[in-house]
Amino acid sequence: MAAQTANLRPLARSMSTALTTLRTTTYRAPVNRSAITLPCYMRSALVPRTQSRHSSYHSPEPVTNAPNARKKVTMVTLRNLYRKGEPIAMITAHDFPSARAADESGMDMVLVGDSLGMVAMGLENTTEVIMEEMLLHCRSVARGAKAAFIIGDLPMGSYEVSPEQAVQSSLRFIKEGRVHGVKIEGGEELAPTVKRITQAGIPVVGHIGLTPQRQNALGGFRVQGKTSAGAVQLLKDALALQEAGAFMLVLEAMPPEVATLITSKLQIPTIGIGAGNGCSGQVLVQVDMTGNFPPGRFLPKFVKRYADVWSEATRGMQQYREEVKSRQFPSPEYTYPITKEELSKFQETVDQTYERLRTGRE
Repeated sequence: MAAQTANLRPLARSMSTALTTLRTTTYRAPVNRSAITLPCYMRSALVPRTQSRHSSYHSPEPVTNAPNARKKVTMVTLRNLYRKGEPIAMITAHDFPSARAADESGMDMVLVGDSLGMVAMGLENTTEVIMEEMLLHCRSVARGAKAAFIIGDLPMGSYEVSPEQAVQSSLRFIKEGRVHGVKIEGGEELAPTVKRITQAGIPVVGHIGLTPQRQNALGGFRVQGKTSAGAVQLLKDALALQEAGAFMLVLEAMPPEVATLITSKLQIPTIGIGAGNGCSGQVLVQVDMTGNFPPGRFLPKFVKRYADVWSEATRGMQQYREEVKSRQFPSPEYTYPITKEELSKFQETVDQTYERLRTGRE
């Protein structure tokens, strides 16, 4: 065995040297590839790729090494924005295309919110979303958002039982979902849970005010903090979560004055959604703000529609349908050519080939 290992060492050194040469050398045609000692399956990597891809099933990875590519947003980046008083822009995403759009738009943070249960899965509310579904969507978003800081929403039932359960769920989000941190809904009663998650080295975003996962206990999707007692409780929740280690808080559906006062008492940034512009940043559901929904659908008061994706998408699909029905599509520019010689050969043999195959099956 020792002799066999010794015999393999020169080959290993040769391959290591060749790989180092490939990494550090810029090759320009013509290249003397025969001078590179590599196995045949590795030499193919040197062949220029000139073949076009003839398939619709292609989702290219974002280009991260372009000269104008954004730097990766980190916890340090977010703290610096907060320290400078520059608002933090966050938006939701639930799949590869929506993540790409968010990243290309320069968003600081992308939230894989459990709101995807309604906007992407057609569920009645967020309480129906399960862990495996969130992990699937998180992985899809992580493939598309290469610069933004990604937060995954822990679904209902994945953290309430115990702090240990919450840590296990959070670890799955980081390892399997490939997000950078997790969001958890609840106030001071969840402070021990937030503390345990942060002790495991996982960034946590708290979420207080209107917490959709608890909408049954709240009597529906209702504005919170409209009374003095209610506002005081929100402040207590915020301070408790900050003390537990949350690095950011989402403040949802509360009077802007209350959100502004809470923000002023904290040493961590707040992200508002229906909480006014006195927060450290804002978040909206991407499907809502881009208008990717049919006419007549209910929208919360705090949603501003910045685009009309639904109308543009349906207009395009209606035109496509009409052109399919009238055989206008596909026109010649959308087809692949064949030479007259090859077509003539095919035409000469098509009947004989068809008849032979048909009689052979009978």
